[in-house]
Amino acid sequence: MSNPALVDLSWPRAVRIIRSQFPPIDLFEDVADPRDWPLINAAEMKTNPRLALSVGNLDLVPVDRRVGGHNASYLMAPFTHVSTDRPTRFSDGSFGVLYAGDSFEVALAETVFHHARFMVATNEPAGWTSQFRELVLAVEARLHDLRGEPLDPSSYEATQALGAALRAGGSDGVVYRSVRWPQGECVGLFYPDCARSPIQGRHLDYHWDGKRVDLYRVLGLGEGKSEVFRIFDDGH
Repeated sequence: MSNPALVDLSWPRAVRIIRSQFPPIDLFEDVADPRDWPLINAAEMKTNPRLALSVGNLDLVPVDRRVGGHNASYLMAPFTHVSTDRPTRFSDGSFGVLYAGDSFEVALAETVFHHARFMVATNEPAGWTSQFRELVLAVEARLHDLRGEPLDPSSYEATQALGAALRAGGSDGVVYRSVRWPQGECVGLFYPDCARSPIQGRHLDYHWDGKRVDLYRVLGLGEGKSEVFRIFDDGH
């Protein structure tokens, strides 16, 4: 994995699943030029100190890589809200990565795995848990291709080092085979402008049976209706 090849990737319909607890960030949804965001943010913080918490650290995204407009929060937030307490496969948490799959099944399997790890670590009781939302977006980027490389399912040490090195060398991100859904692929994007046109899809609940996430529920089907699906051991 020391020198992966570059590939032009075009996915008109990538899928990302995120927690529903975070509202849109007004600054990113505004029509203002992203180059003016620091000044706008500084002015608004004088009357709303909590704004800094919602916007995060704008300095982590180069001015010419920022995106704004409708639903831009979904693209910007992964890069302005980072923490070394929340490392990911290709980052130690010091910089953001936007992850997405090439299908709903990939996004579901990946998030179910990580949600289960959280539930075990916090010793949560069985029941319906946090709500999630499906995002559908387009990916257009020149990425380093790791699809032929086996990735460690339990350790992120090697891929975090690789991600840091690639990003420092000017990479826009990586494409790789999904570890949790091997039939599919994932991207890890290092900048928000590698994706576009995010729209909100379905609202989801995950059910924790005390040992694993065994069900997911699709909400908002009209008249208070929902639909429940079983998740098998292969993640489907």
